[in-house]
Amino acid sequence: MNEWLQGNLYFGFFLALGTYVIGLALQKRFPYTIFNPLLISSVLCVAVLLIFDIDYETFDAGAEHITYFLTPCTVCLAIPMYKQLKVLRKNLAAILLGIGSGCLAAALSIWGMCALLGLDGEIYHSLQPKSVTTAIAMGVAEELGGKTGITVMAVVVTGIFGAVTAKLVCRLFRIKNPVAIGLACGNAAHAIGTSRALEFGEVEGAMSSLAVVAAGIITVVLAPLFAGLIP
Repeated sequence: MNEWLQGNLYFGFFLALGTYVIGLALQKRFPYTIFNPLLISSVLCVAVLLIFDIDYETFDAGAEHITYFLTPCTVCLAIPMYKQLKVLRKNLAAILLGIGSGCLAAALSIWGMCALLGLDGEIYHSLQPKSVTTAIAMGVAEELGGKTGITVMAVVVTGIFGAVTAKLVCRLFRIKNPVAIGLACGNAAHAIGTSRALEFGEVEGAMSSLAVVAAGIITVVLAPLFAGLIP
């Protein structure tokens, strides 16, 4: 199977795209949080690779074409942010404080978990940028000496978990302020969280977009500072 698929460079591309379309259809049919299209796509892709004993490298040879769109998609997040400039200016101090504290909490939580579980420095550096968008996270992890494969997995899991639990967390803690909801989604779950924030509303989506960009910049600065604190 691997030998036959290795000749088809777009196998991974169409598998990822097809499973995502299935995820969208299921979400439309069953409008529940657990039916997140990205979660469903990830599960289906893993299932296909395991059932047919297909190497990840064979899948990635085609799926990597999708990653080319990561950077332009991240740039496009500036559009909803631009539309909400008045809200941004009005809440600038709270926004900066919220994003900064969120990035610091992410860095400290990774250090604490790695120390608790006894993980080595390579894993620690791979997980440090887990809460920022993949385009930035991969560059940070590579610069610190981490494994980008682990980083991508951590980023995806973090994003999916944040998107799936966002509404539940907001209900549990009675968070109703659109600015707070958007910042939390973008800061904790990057671009995937932003797609979820847009479902809450336009203001939430704009604030989440801002959080994604700002958190990426702050993480680039914070990551090297925390790099020496290997558990």
